[in-house]
Amino acid sequence: MKHKYIPTQKLRTVDLAYIAVGAALMAICAWISIPLTVPITLQTFAVFFILAALGGKRGICSILVYILLGAVGMPVFSHFSSGIGTLLGNTGGYILGFLWMGIVYLVLTNWFGRKLSVQIIAFLLGLSLCYISGTAWFMYVYAKTNEAVSLITVLTWCVFPFILPDLIQLGLALTIARRIQPMT
Repeated sequence: MKHKYIPTQKLRTVDLAYIAVGAALMAICAWISIPLTVPITLQTFAVFFILAALGGKRGICSILVYILLGAVGMPVFSHFSSGIGTLLGNTGGYILGFLWMGIVYLVLTNWFGRKLSVQIIAFLLGLSLCYISGTAWFMYVYAKTNEAVSLITVLTWCVFPFILPDLIQLGLALTIARRIQPMT
């Protein structure tokens, strides 16, 4: 029995081009830093945008290509960083959490359609999973290299300052993606 949320189509050349553009957009947005008390990058905007504009399947592939490019040494992460060390470092869990965002988006939009309300719910759930997995990873790695740190401290460092900017990025990404012709 085939499930609706499991993509069975092969990737075409145009899909590969969209995936490459999505990965490049993530890299460019990771390099854009808004200097606040805690610097904010536009990586999350790029994730929201590519999922909304390209759809779940191509969006997940773009995220995966982005992560793999960074893992092999291309300076695609924030502050032009790269390598397995970045992914295994304190904040690597948040980068890998982008995959959760894509998976949740793919499943929910395939089950319930691409209505605005479904997209918003999918993004909020996916972002929550990204925060949870990233925070758990941060606490694990930080405790191994320094000392144990409380959950509230990690949330204060890594989540709370980003909630409002991420929600703004979600709104902007959805607005822009819905105004252009969907590429799915």
